[in-house]
Amino acid sequence: MVTAARQLAAFCSSLSWSSLPPEARERTRELVLDLLGVAARGSRELSTAPVHAFVHAQGPGKATVIGAPFRASAAWAALANGTAAHAIEMDDVTTESSLHPGVAVIPAALATAEERNAPPPAFLGAVVAGYEVTMRVGSALGPASAYARGFHPTGVAGAFGAAVAAGWLLGLDADRLTHAMGIAGTMAAGSLEYLADGAWTKRLNAGWAAHAGVVAAGLAAGGFTGPATALDGRLGLLRAYTDAPRPERLLADLGDPLQVVRVSIKPYACCRYNHGLIDCILKLRREHGIRPEEVERVRLGVLSGGALLVADPIEAKRQPRNAVDAQFSAPFAAAVALVRGAAGLAEYGDEALRDPTIRRLMAATECYRDPALDAAYPRQWPAAAELYMRDGRVLKAHVPYATGEPENPVPREGLVAKFVGLAKPLLPEADARDLADRVLHLEAEAELSAVTAPLSG
Repeated sequence: MVTAARQLAAFCSSLSWSSLPPEARERTRELVLDLLGVAARGSRELSTAPVHAFVHAQGPGKATVIGAPFRASAAWAALANGTAAHAIEMDDVTTESSLHPGVAVIPAALATAEERNAPPPAFLGAVVAGYEVTMRVGSALGPASAYARGFHPTGVAGAFGAAVAAGWLLGLDADRLTHAMGIAGTMAAGSLEYLADGAWTKRLNAGWAAHAGVVAAGLAAGGFTGPATALDGRLGLLRAYTDAPRPERLLADLGDPLQVVRVSIKPYACCRYNHGLIDCILKLRREHGIRPEEVERVRLGVLSGGALLVADPIEAKRQPRNAVDAQFSAPFAAAVALVRGAAGLAEYGDEALRDPTIRRLMAATECYRDPALDAAYPRQWPAAAELYMRDGRVLKAHVPYATGEPENPVPREGLVAKFVGLAKPLLPEADARDLADRVLHLEAEAELSAVTAPLSG
């Protein structure tokens, strides 16, 4: 039977790193650099400590656990690194599939590559294959419907991409890669219920997807079978996880372009649905020299597809209780950008949550939906904001592409600066800059340990 999984497996198994377009290879190296940076900083979050303790208890292995003084087997290292990398909400993200591919795919590929002593070009090729599958599966889910059903697309689609990345490094042929995806289909998971009280489980969704992918690929390599219809079958993913499937997105324009070139880099430490809003506020602040006390109320144009995450229920979003709540609050994103002129890690701490000016502005913020904003969703994520000033002025901004999207990219020096800043808990600045350069020229390294060893705790 010719299924979508078989066709994706055939395409991915035929990929060769050396024959990929230069644009795709350059972007892949940048995405790896970005993931290593967010994992380094995320390794120091409170939520990562119990994960490290649990993984350490599973016994030693050959794969790096970023920020930890021990190594673990591939499956457990993938769990630790994926969870850490998703802890600060600064990992890469996509529009159409509305998910975070890097936190599932790269930890799975990195751990498997280290365990097998695979050369850097093989690791990079596996990353490309994993992104291709993760993003296509996520697009086919229809993110708004998956959210409405309570599923986190990163955890669901990421398991498939992680399985392909790990399987690619295990040398699985198209048939075995199909089985790996079939096995991943029974392990794909990820609940959105963390939104209820700011729990850490969103971070685990990413790590679990990476872990599941390594396990699925290993089982397939050993002869275990999975359904070839895991994606498009009568009881498969597109029937079980969404009410608005888009099966055509699984294979449309396969490889043209490769999905890695359509990934966004996050400059702000919060949910991607807030980034365009932050850009709008920073634009108004910069152009009009606004002082927070001059603002009477705020209106934010949010995408319907992301309203459940950042705008609803508005009463709760106006009163975030912790960092996770703040990361998923459009009112907080706008208020902190207006007051602090930034939206990085420092702005998502307890001090900002307690700031009376920020709290006043959140209470004076409303979110609205606009068919004009939704028209191009999910392929495009525009945003709009209006500031109603005490002197009667109404200041408006519209952003078609948030900072970090392929159409509005973070420049190379910005990527390096982000990595250096995030790696600070583990590396001095000079060492971090040197490591960034090595990652951006990864094929020149004889082995992966050259770039992973400096990130051990």
